[in-house]
Amino acid sequence: MRYLPLTPADRQEMLTKIGVKGIDDLFVDVPKDALNPVIDLPAHKSEMEVERHLSRLAAKNVPASSVPFFVGAGAYKHHVPATVDHIIQRGEFLTAYTPYQPEIAQGTLQYIFEFQTQVAMLTGMDVANASMYDGSTACGEAVMMARRVTRRNKAILAGSLHGHYRDVVTTMTQYTEDEVVSLAANPADPHGELKAVMDAIDDTTSCVVVQNPTAFGEVLDLRPVAEKAHAHKALLVVVVTEVVSLGLVMSPGEMGADIVVGEGQSIGNGLNFGGPYLGLFATNQKYVRQMPGRLCGETVDADGKRGFVLTLSTREQHIRREKATSNICTNSGLCALAFTIHMSLLGDKGLTGLARVNHARAQAVAKALSGAGIEVLSKRFFNEITVRVKDAAKAVEALADKGILAGVPASRLYPGEGFDDLLIIAATETVTGDDIKALVNGLKEYAA
Repeated sequence: MRYLPLTPADRQEMLTKIGVKGIDDLFVDVPKDALNPVIDLPAHKSEMEVERHLSRLAAKNVPASSVPFFVGAGAYKHHVPATVDHIIQRGEFLTAYTPYQPEIAQGTLQYIFEFQTQVAMLTGMDVANASMYDGSTACGEAVMMARRVTRRNKAILAGSLHGHYRDVVTTMTQYTEDEVVSLAANPADPHGELKAVMDAIDDTTSCVVVQNPTAFGEVLDLRPVAEKAHAHKALLVVVVTEVVSLGLVMSPGEMGADIVVGEGQSIGNGLNFGGPYLGLFATNQKYVRQMPGRLCGETVDADGKRGFVLTLSTREQHIRREKATSNICTNSGLCALAFTIHMSLLGDKGLTGLARVNHARAQAVAKALSGAGIEVLSKRFFNEITVRVKDAAKAVEALADKGILAGVPASRLYPGEGFDDLLIIAATETVTGDDIKALVNGLKEYAA
């Protein structure tokens, strides 16, 4: 990598150009008490003292595996086989940075190729890139890609798109030419919400962004939305935050999606206190040159031997910034490797089996809650449901005091939008019968 340091003459030339004498003149507007303040830090401590202090701090957390855990809403607690952690730590994969030089990195390039293949097959699309930061930024990239493909700038976001994804898209597009139209969520009537999405599509629409299952857990049939979008030459972007659902739910590609983005954390990766995560991005072959990120391809060398190379990379690191399809995307290499290993261990049947167990657990939760007199809004769901309880945020706090992490209040995803009485509950294969009893009893006691 080139390194071009500035000389004192270079710095002086720049200072002269902007009309100041020295570097300090650049900070005259900063209040003096805020400039290089004295930081009150405790004196140094021994290694054992630091260890004890940090242990006390860590003990304030509640590990997900130590209590009944029903938190989802975009990040899910699944069992990750010990084999995954063992293989990703093998010396062949340890690196300070993602290597792409084909002469020294065939192993890395091959697993990236395998990852891309797995994501393309899962999503039902032609091609997938080599991962991105996370699902939300991948969603923002999809909106900007749709503008490049259609040469239109109005993106319609379905109301039940995860609230944080909606916020990220809005932030990423605030200085672009994209116009983002966010529709209202209607968790009590998902089909009515889909109709509102279709009604909003017109000849100025670049794309319509729909999450499936929705942030409230509802599984949707997106084929009518795809038909309406394509009739107006707009693209359908499908967001999948729970990738395990693709073991049972019809893939977005089969429903007519043009771009599929999602969060891959569920496979091979732990919750990790919110990151690092793994953005998935897949599309149809005809749009591949507008896809952000990089693509690894299979080839043969001069002797005809199979090999792998980076075949497409339209990032600012590889081409001129103004020509780049993305200036933020990255390859979450270790997370992608963990995903690839876990998927390889599962195989087709294993993924379907895992998905069935997840769905069965969610059905058991929904049945138990309904039996306890708690209203379950979700009709068709995978492993996540929405229920109505008085002041969901307080309910979560009350159950947390009893050692039960009951879910995510919808008001956290959609603040100020009137969902204070909705609670989103996730149930993966890690949930037991005793966990379900604890949740139901906890919510009954809270409601009493």
